[in-house]
Amino acid sequence: MDRDGWLYAWALASVALGAGSLLVPLYFVAIGGETFMLGVLAGVAAAAGAPGALVFGRVADKTGKRRSLVLVALGLAVIALVLVSLTERPWLVIVGNGLLWFAAGAVAPVLTLLVTVGTVERDWPARFAVLNRYQGWGWAGGLVLGLVWTTLLSGPLGEVPAQQSLLWLCAAAVSLSMALAAKWLPADPDELASPRASRLSRAIARSRRLPVRSATFPVGPGRLYWLTRSIHPRDVVARFTPALTVYFGGVVAFFVGFGVFWGPLPLYLSRTLGYNSGLVFALYLVSSVGSALWYDRAGKLAERYDPSGLQVGSLLARAALHPAVAVVGLLFSAALVGTAVTGVVFALIGVAWAVIAVTAASVVTQLAPAAIRGEALGIYTAVSGLASGVGSILGGWLGGYGFLLAFSVAGALVFVGAALVAVVWRRSPSVAVATDPRSA
Repeated sequence: MDRDGWLYAWALASVALGAGSLLVPLYFVAIGGETFMLGVLAGVAAAAGAPGALVFGRVADKTGKRRSLVLVALGLAVIALVLVSLTERPWLVIVGNGLLWFAAGAVAPVLTLLVTVGTVERDWPARFAVLNRYQGWGWAGGLVLGLVWTTLLSGPLGEVPAQQSLLWLCAAAVSLSMALAAKWLPADPDELASPRASRLSRAIARSRRLPVRSATFPVGPGRLYWLTRSIHPRDVVARFTPALTVYFGGVVAFFVGFGVFWGPLPLYLSRTLGYNSGLVFALYLVSSVGSALWYDRAGKLAERYDPSGLQVGSLLARAALHPAVAVVGLLFSAALVGTAVTGVVFALIGVAWAVIAVTAASVVTQLAPAAIRGEALGIYTAVSGLASGVGSILGGWLGGYGFLLAFSVAGALVFVGAALVAVVWRRSPSVAVATDPRSA
């Protein structure tokens, strides 16, 4: 097996994570989880990845025990999936889902270390691209698996048994991934090299690594670790410019809005609109594919036009699209027409996200002083994850009063974020910073 053989093992685990990202919320709804608790489920998942990345990243950096840490993280994911599949108690599902995304976040910085083994520094961005390509296609494959599995088996078995069987399949996939990783992962280094780790964190900061999927984190929790390895909060905040401070206010607003929308969405689609699990998987897949197809195009646009302006336009689109999901459900009683229009809305949401994700690194890089650019990107990741988690809980609470209200509040918050980004855009010099999403 060549040096990249272990990436096939990680792609297999990514299939399980991609399926589980939507399967667990749908299972939560199927066993009777209420709207507010669904928001809590999403909020805990959004917040769990960053601590995992920080803890495992630090241990990997200090001890060099990368193989063991990857296997431990995958083992935690197996335990989480089995726990969820064996219970119908909502609070245990929340715990299991939190553990799953803790494990997913924990493995990310360790894989970043592993993918650069035996590679000179100038080739590290290309290696990051290889890692994210395997992960991205595995994730998309998981959504396809969820679509096919639940569509075929929900009828004969029933919705809950079909979802439980898919959870078992995902657990089996991660178990197989763990066995393959144990066989194929490169050996741990005999000696630690701290200067190399420092160079690696700088390379990641330069690469503006972006995911190949629609996700909560525009830069993953693994990158959060590398961008904050030597962060000194007081020093960083003291160097924040007024424009950067306003921009982070916008980031908080629009990511809270994103959380308010995505948190209660599975329950709205399954209970209010009556969509089966397969159709919900299909809608999420449409959004994810829309993002994937637009990352390269968004990067080219960011090279030609001001990234801040592009981000404002995409945020305004998202501000309108969030309540549009509820409005479509009210206006179109015909199932086929309503589903088709909802699919178009989801595709547009994915396209808008691609532009937001690609331009975010450019905007932060443009606004932050050179000395704190890496740390500012790490703070952006942390703030976006925390804001999304808070928004998910808020969305669950608002959804209890009505989904049109929840999605309208989501749109309003994204609009506020767009307005703050627009203030920065109009007051800052127009300097487009090239962003290549293929460095994901």
